[in-house]
Amino acid sequence: MTQASAFHKQASKAADWRRKMSDHIAYALLVYTALQIFVTVGALKAGGGSLLPYLALVILVIAIIPACRRFESRWNRLTDEQAHDPSLAPYYRRDRFMLWALAIGLPFALTGLFKGLAVAFAS
Repeated sequence: MTQASAFHKQASKAADWRRKMSDHIAYALLVYTALQIFVTVGALKAGGGSLLPYLALVILVIAIIPACRRFESRWNRLTDEQAHDPSLAPYYRRDRFMLWALAIGLPFALTGLFKGLAVAFAS
């Protein structure tokens, strides 16, 4: 068996970091969207006519797109050999953690910030 065919046999069993990250981005966007709707709708109901929840919604949409593109492009630049390299596992875990932290935390953080600003300026 040649070295190339041995690599392809092993690679078919190993994780493809590009695909795994792409899957996580898709799921994170779904979670992010659901949280964004839930948190923003709650803020809109309690907003009392303020434009700040709408501004928060716009910033949330604008913020997530470049972040997801950054994660996606970093992993899509890998060659076929690199995409199956087990030594990239720590970097994958780091990026996966950052992605999910953004997807879950960003809607709450920005909506909380804008609610705080609304309270501060309403006084």
